[in-house]
Amino acid sequence: MRFPARLHVLLARSAPYGVVIRRGPAKAVCTIGWNRAKDEFQLGQWMRGRIYEQRCDLSPDGEHLLYFALNGRWQSETRGSYTAISRAPYLKAIALYPQGDTWGGGGLFTGLHTYWLSGVCEKPLRESPEVKRDYSIRRIGSLHSARLERDGWVPASEDGSVFCLPAPYGWMLRKHLRSGFPGDPGRSCHWEEYALVHSATGRIHPLPGWEWAGVDRSRIVWASRGTLNAAPLTRRGPGPENQLADFNDLKFEAIKAPY
Repeated sequence: MRFPARLHVLLARSAPYGVVIRRGPAKAVCTIGWNRAKDEFQLGQWMRGRIYEQRCDLSPDGEHLLYFALNGRWQSETRGSYTAISRAPYLKAIALYPQGDTWGGGGLFTGLHTYWLSGVCEKPLRESPEVKRDYSIRRIGSLHSARLERDGWVPASEDGSVFCLPAPYGWMLRKHLRSGFPGDPGRSCHWEEYALVHSATGRIHPLPGWEWAGVDRSRIVWASRGTLNAAPLTRRGPGPENQLADFNDLKFEAIKAPY
C-alpha cells in the first residue's frame, strides 16, 4: 500500500510566499517554496531525517526558514539534532545550533531579521550577519501556540487546544490540535482537525481529511493526502476547489543550494 505524503505549510506574514514541508517516506523530508501570488512552486532541498514542523518558522518576508531537525547522527558535530536557519526554500544552514536531543530546539522569528531559540544549550557551529539572535525573550511556553497567536489565530479553549483564525464573510477557520495514540497510551502522535464556523450564525462547515489549512487573502488553502489545494471563500462557505499541486510523486534527490 502506498501512503500519501504528509504536508505542513508555513506562510510568510508580510509577503505572498510560503514554504511547504513535505514528509515521506518515513526518513525523507523536503522543502518547497510557494509563490502565493502566482501559485508557482520551487523544490528546495531534501534531507534524510525528520523536521519538526511545529518548531519551525518563516521570516515575515519569507526570505529565511528556521527549522528543527533530527537526523540521528549522534556522534556528528550537530549531535544528532539541531536548529538551523537557511535561505528559503533551501535547507543549507547559514546559522546552525547543535541540540543533541529533542527536548528543546526550534524557535520563532521576532522580527524581519531577528529570531528567538528554544532550549539551545550548545555553542553555535555557524552564525550569519543576515540574521541576529534575539535574547530579549527569556521563555515561551508552546512554540506552536506562540506562532499561531502571533499570526492572528485566537485561542478558543481553556486548554489551548483550539484556535480560530478570522476569514472573509464572517467565517472563522477553527483548528483543533489533537494528540494521542489509540490503543497505546505510551505512544503519542499529533494531528489537526479543521472546520469553518460562521461567527454570527454558529453554522459549522466540517473540513474532514485536512491536515493543514490557512487563510490566504480571500481564499482558504489546505493540504490533504499529499496535495495542496485552494478555494475562494463565499458567504455560503468554500467555493469551487482547485488543486494547486500534487507532491506525492517527488523522490529524494541531492540538490545543492545556490549559496
